[in-house]
Amino acid sequence: MSLNVILGGLELGFIYGIMALGLYISFRIMNVPDLTTEGSFTLGLAVSAVVANENHSWLGILLAFLAGCCAGFVTGFLQTKMRIHPILAGIISMCGLYSVNLMILGSPNVNIPKDSRVFTLVDNLFDNIGLDIFGRHNAKMILSFVAVVVCVLAMIWFFRTHFGLCLRATGNNEDMVRASSINVDVSKIVALMLANGLIALSGSFIAQYQGYADISSGNGILVVGLASVIIGEAIMGKRGVTLGLISAIVGSVIYRFIITWVINSGIFTAQVIRLITAIIVAVALSIPAFKYYIARFKIKHGGGRNA
Repeated sequence: MSLNVILGGLELGFIYGIMALGLYISFRIMNVPDLTTEGSFTLGLAVSAVVANENHSWLGILLAFLAGCCAGFVTGFLQTKMRIHPILAGIISMCGLYSVNLMILGSPNVNIPKDSRVFTLVDNLFDNIGLDIFGRHNAKMILSFVAVVVCVLAMIWFFRTHFGLCLRATGNNEDMVRASSINVDVSKIVALMLANGLIALSGSFIAQYQGYADISSGNGILVVGLASVIIGEAIMGKRGVTLGLISAIVGSVIYRFIITWVINSGIFTAQVIRLITAIIVAVALSIPAFKYYIARFKIKHGGGRNA
């Protein structure tokens, strides 16, 4: 792979890594199967694109995060106060967000002028101060790296606070936390708000990275995020929240390189990328079952030889 391809893979890996952070919070820390992801990711794209078209690029990033938090609040409210099953609550929110996103965009897709993108603004800033490290990838590489580092450090700090520890405890043992007079419903709602806020934040950067927002951009993004989390855990293991958050970013970068290699190799076409992703996730999630069957096989045949 060429240097440009490698740098492009790193940039997208960092940006999608922010989305993987959100999924790690909901799926791993809180043990909640949140299917709002595809809707909140597209919500981030839509808000960022529309606001950026009004020449408020940075404001679009912030509002996208807040919009994602609102989507997470709705899902959390349905789960906790309306007593709707988490999977159904996520499906309801995702379906509703499709119409919301379409109303925000006003059409199936919206282009963002180059001069209205945060990456162009940062690139102009670097040109003015004479900073040139990665050539034409300068702004995209530095901004995506800084964004993911800030998000990771913020999440590491948050989950070490008292309230963050309450969220972690809720995911580990909800009954024990409830017996300790901690409001479990509030913990779940805040965690889902934070998770979907990060997912929408990732979508906002993607919109300004690629220069447009499309209503179908979030299709299959849940599986992409899961693949990132699982690949990261397979490499770095499960040794705590701090390492887990970092592993989600590492997994996102590795996944992006895998997809980049697959596309550039010519072995597969772009149409089968999501199928490959689904296979990766299915195999990774099946590893405990494989280990169980192998252990049973060894016990069965070992016992037969001993007899």
